[in-house]
Amino acid sequence: MISSKEEKIQWYVMRDLKRPNSLLPAYKELGEKGIEIFTPMQWHVTLCQGKRMRQQRPFIPDLLFAHASRAMLDPLVEAIPTLQYRYRRGGAYREGMVVPDDEMNRFIHAVTGTPTPRYLLPSELTPASIGAEVTIIGGPMDGYTGRLLKIRGARSPQLLVEIPNLLAAAIKVSPEYVRIVQ
Repeated sequence: MISSKEEKIQWYVMRDLKRPNSLLPAYKELGEKGIEIFTPMQWHVTLCQGKRMRQQRPFIPDLLFAHASRAMLDPLVEAIPTLQYRYRRGGAYREGMVVPDDEMNRFIHAVTGTPTPRYLLPSELTPASIGAEVTIIGGPMDGYTGRLLKIRGARSPQLLVEIPNLLAAAIKVSPEYVRIVQ
């Protein structure tokens, strides 16, 4: 009997242990099987047969998020030897990390709504790099609240959108939409 917790569709944090230059990474393989996948991607310029080409590659090669139930993912994890759940240190035994739907949807909307999101690891964020708390009023990011990222010489403010303890993205916003929270 499958418990209701295993039937619930959630955003699971997964690892793909294939090489970064693999022809069929797990995010493509799971996508082909009909699982909703999100992998933070960034542009890279590579040389291919003497020509420079722009390609999108995962920001962290082994990180992907799968929106499915545990009952749907378990057979795939068993069938794909390089696919694993990510577990939180000190957490419950065999309970994969999960990101709440609203938090994940907010992050996906923010990074897909901008052409060049800048991804940051939690270790890259220091108290000195985090600025004022703001609310975005108007534009594509309307209603977002968060903190600004302090960057010397930046011409436009950058809003910090986070998945706590996993990943953050700096999103450029127009100054006229930024309102500082008092």
